[in-house]
Amino acid sequence: MRLQRRRFSEPSDVRTIPRGRIDVVELDDTVVGRMTYEPGWRWSEDVKPIAATETCQYHHLGVTLSGRLRAQMLDGTELEVGPGDVFEIPPGHDAWVVGDEPWVSVDFEAMRTFGKPRDAQDERILASILFTDIVDSTRRAAELGASRWRDLVGEHNRKAATAIDRYRGRLVKTTGDGVLAQFDGAERAVRGAAAIRDAVRELGLAIRTGVHTGEVQTIAGDPSSAAEAKGRVPSMKPAVAGPYLRRRSRRRRHVPRRSSCWPATAPRHGIG
Repeated sequence: MRLQRRRFSEPSDVRTIPRGRIDVVELDDTVVGRMTYEPGWRWSEDVKPIAATETCQYHHLGVTLSGRLRAQMLDGTELEVGPGDVFEIPPGHDAWVVGDEPWVSVDFEAMRTFGKPRDAQDERILASILFTDIVDSTRRAAELGASRWRDLVGEHNRKAATAIDRYRGRLVKTTGDGVLAQFDGAERAVRGAAAIRDAVRELGLAIRTGVHTGEVQTIAGDPSSAAEAKGRVPSMKPAVAGPYLRRRSRRRRHVPRRSSCWPATAPRHGIG
């Protein structure tokens, strides 16, 4: 950590999307973006083809400088933000500009990869895929009730997304009681898993985690699709609760159904 300053007039990256522009600056590991969306912009029309997901899977935390934006969650909940509003929008939403004025905001959370074109569809790549799963989620949901459980899972997803972004990962999707994320290296995936574990422990939650490192196939931007279709996703039901991670990278076309695991307290030497 050090004293430093960046200007949006001199961005490190400029991402142009239909009816929008994102100016990005980097402060070491922190990535901040200024989003400018023109009237008529809507995520499901202008960004969905780029993201290749049904809803926006990024966690947005920022402040509106001008204009108005309305966000809608899958359950129909809506929020409208305007000038001076500090906002938080969880993953799993659509959003659109309201009125005839461009919406300009600064986002401190989702800017590492938001708006970047995905790699070619149905492509095989080398990556580390992180899976997480809340321990005893069915029992906890029954004890808490639908409303309190939904709030708890939402907070879990928010903390997980923050941890994933901290280690330069990409949240691929949430799964109802867990998340799936993609990293460009095994060490970052391991550290991301440990960070999620520590973050959600504050909520009274325990999680299982698994990391697959090797060649994966992406379908519409989702590296899990082909593996799930062929039964190659590693089991997430270990006997002992807590995060467990794959022992070493595999240079095979898929992860074997059985492999040794290490507790995710700290990355082992040789992972990376």
